Amino acid sequence: MIRIDEPFHGAVLNHRSGRQDRKSLTVPVRGHAELADRVNVNGIPAKRAGTAFEAHLPLTQKLTDVVAVAEGVRGRGEHRIRVVWDRHSKPRYRFSIDDNSFFLRDIAQKGYPSLFDCFCLEALRDLHRKYGTKFVLNVFYHTPEDDFDLSQFPDRYQGEWKDNADWLKLAFHARAESPNRPYQYARPEILAKDFDAVADQILRFAGPETYSPPTVIHYAMVQPNALPVLAERDVKVLSGMTTKRNGLWDIQYFLDDARTEYLSRHDALHDFATGITFSGIDIVVNETPLEQICSTLERATCVPGRAEILDVFTHEQYFWPFYSRYLPDHVQRCEAAIRWACQDGYEPVFFHEGLLGGKDW
Repeated sequence: MIRIDEPFHGAVLNHRSGRQDRKSLTVPVRGHAELADRVNVNGIPAKRAGTAFEAHLPLTQKLTDVVAVAEGVRGRGEHRIRVVWDRHSKPRYRFSIDDNSFFLRDIAQKGYPSLFDCFCLEALRDLHRKYGTKFVLNVFYHTPEDDFDLSQFPDRYQGEWKDNADWLKLAFHARAESPNRPYQYARPEILAKDFDAVADQILRFAGPETYSPPTVIHYAMVQPNALPVLAERDVKVLSGMTTKRNGLWDIQYFLDDARTEYLSRHDALHDFATGITFSGIDIVVNETPLEQICSTLERATCVPGRAEILDVFTHEQYFWPFYSRYLPDHVQRCEAAIRWACQDGYEPVFFHEGLLGGKDW
């Protein structure tokens, strides 16, 4: 009898979504109901135009149940959704780097006096000093060659990790690079075992200040029944792709088509059952030629629903000359994306802090 079309259930709304003042965010609620029905939204009478209805609802809490009620000759019906108000939202970006193991092997084998004697970390520190960028490095337990694992990394750099933890974090990614899609059909206990093995080692050699809950799982495909494993381990955000491959959504944690399509046009979508917020990656730096970095970000942010939060993403292996697909300009690509974000007014954040990196309620 009645259907709310906008906002979407789980929408994360901010000042771009309506009219915001110090006390509330007023957003349009639109949908459809029987032509002759009387419609109200949280008690506010809706305007009608044919089967369409619209009401403007002030949000005053972080979470709001939006209830549209229709009454007419067939009786009473309602449609209920829930939304999140990101009250303190501001333009922000996060930079995540996947598939990390080579820099850890390099430091352990070379025994450098400093972490930043490794050229890869030195490059990230230079970008941080220049732009204030914060980086999350998503870590494998062992290298693709299986010639190094995290248990071999020394704990003598703990002080240096701690001194740089305000901008450099380590997080679980997977047991290893292969097989591809390791958790797509894995039992939850396998994901839990691998997660804990990596997390325990990070805590051992880098300390709790440097440890971060992950926001990207390898290949971004996790069984829905395994999401509670992540939620129990303080995972608050999961980022994935929101572009179709061969006509199908993929690399998006098995979200259904409706939610993935919504994420392709919006920064975030909250899942109330698990407490996890899903984010859409805006750019994969290693897949984007240097001369296309800025135009790719411009296209991503010209979509109104995706203009507030930038999700920037790349892979560690492209820094390394021995890698078969090494990119000599990989650091330059990263800098181009960061420079664009800074010049456009985006501030660096960690997604696991606050509400998608912003100040929470």
